[in-house]
Amino acid sequence: MSDFPSDIYTEPQDLDVDTLRNLGPLAGMAGVWQGTRGLDVKPKAEGPKKQAYVERIELQPIDPQTNGPQLLYGLRYHTHIVKPEQVKTYHDQVGYWLWEPATGGIIHTLTIPRGQVVMAYGQAAANAKTFTVSAAAEDLSFGIRSSPFLEYAFRTTAFRIAVSINADGTWSYEEDTVLMIRGQTEPFHHTDRNTLQKIAEPTPNPLWIGSRST
Repeated sequence: MSDFPSDIYTEPQDLDVDTLRNLGPLAGMAGVWQGTRGLDVKPKAEGPKKQAYVERIELQPIDPQTNGPQLLYGLRYHTHIVKPEQVKTYHDQVGYWLWEPATGGIIHTLTIPRGQVVMAYGQAAANAKTFTVSAAAEDLSFGIRSSPFLEYAFRTTAFRIAVSINADGTWSYEEDTVLMIRGQTEPFHHTDRNTLQKIAEPTPNPLWIGSRST
């Protein structure tokens, strides 16, 4: 807490409205993407089960965000996942990827429609091609909150996602969600991984679009 300024109200004056130019290590994720070779390892009563999946994720730039003197640039995202050759949703997720240039901080938020939210944190250089963010259930800032049933049956104790921006224009992730499952003594590592290929360019953020039309 001692690293924060005493003036918690004054906003930065050097704000650049072009979010796409200020995303740091997140720049390679902006756009609309598809991955057809995802692999999910999930818990079942009989043991771990591997499941292939197809993913579409849209990451669009938002206007610069300020918390008093703090300045964040980011991407709003929506992930939709199905099993191969199926229409029914397998997984749906929304949230933000945020970058703070002043500190090198990366914040990843996620919400899923089964009653769970996560906010994870990591750090990286602006030109980094790999980075990792994580959260823990006991962390008051970068933590995990779940519905009563999930706490009872599948308590999430930790979350980690590692991202790689690849030289061929794709990006990949490896995700590990650590669960304490009712009736089991050892933690279960619910893992997901995929590589995404771009199918559409990002739409510039509204403030930048407005500045170009005046």
